Amino acid sequence: PAPPMPRPVHQWLPEQWLGRGPAAQCLRPVSWLYGALSWVRRLAYRQGWLVSHRVQATLIVVGNVVAGGAGKTPTTIALVQHLLQRGWAVGVVSRGHGRQTSDTRPVQAQSTPALVGDEPLLIAQATGVPVWVGASRAEAARQLLQAHPGTHIIVCDDGLQHLALARDIEICVMDERGVGNGWLLPAGPLREPWPRQMDLLLHTGTPAVTGGFRGQRRLAAQAVCVSGDRVNLASLQGQAVDAVAGLARPEAFFGMLRSAGLQLAQTHAMPDHADFADWPSGALERPLLCTEKDAAKLWAHQSEALAVPLVLDIDPAFWEALDALLAQRAGSPVSSAHGQQTA
Repeated sequence: PAPPMPRPVHQWLPEQWLGRGPAAQCLRPVSWLYGALSWVRRLAYRQGWLVSHRVQATLIVVGNVVAGGAGKTPTTIALVQHLLQRGWAVGVVSRGHGRQTSDTRPVQAQSTPALVGDEPLLIAQATGVPVWVGASRAEAARQLLQAHPGTHIIVCDDGLQHLALARDIEICVMDERGVGNGWLLPAGPLREPWPRQMDLLLHTGTPAVTGGFRGQRRLAAQAVCVSGDRVNLASLQGQAVDAVAGLARPEAFFGMLRSAGLQLAQTHAMPDHADFADWPSGALERPLLCTEKDAAKLWAHQSEALAVPLVLDIDPAFWEALDALLAQRAGSPVSSAHGQQTA
């Protein structure tokens, strides 16, 4: 028999971050260097050697302290929807991970993941608010405000470590992994030392560190076709289906499908932000389920795939705490509209 294929690094390394085994130990010297460079960078911003740019809107950052997905995009979508319900005019900025462009641009109706990134496209489609992408989130925020000058609040998706953009409220999202083995990259999952100060901590899985608020990720009851029609997930129970996910933790998606009573015949774990350029076209042997984030890319090659949206149910106490922070730091939608905003 042929020797087993080596596992991709994007699958193997996160497993090492859950403990302090030999592989993680070997990477410690590199993590010390990473930590030193991170400390110097933070010091440069504190001392004013590097400039943190402030925009003329209240800036809320949603991010995490570990590498890999923890539910930032569903949190951003839920946050924007909450702010809209409260009467705020909202915009979103993002780097646009995985896109093939490098400029600063808006997400438009005709945009593709290759142009703007899969997550910004999903956020724009789910919320309908202006979304801009750019390597410099500060520049993206400035251009968004030029195009939409009535915007009260800008939400920065995945920008906790983007210190070039001054922020008014920081929201850290954490899943059941917590901080893993507690070590910095690449020996552990941490992007920066923990613990750190923040305004709000949201757990999207079983809390692994103390404090914060609870949120619960779950699959929507219906999958979405390329046409926009919907299929009840329950109707797929009792038959074999395939699943694919281009996520930092694809197994989490597969596990949720199994928990929904679906029988997975084959699973395809792709790297996060995979472009699906090599995905084969043709008739499917079985129904194929994908994440909502991957849908636009996969549908270009396999239009029969079904996208399963992810829903995030957040503790009402989180929204109460957020609204209290906004009352202190942003006033109200009415006062902001009349130029009384201080951020």
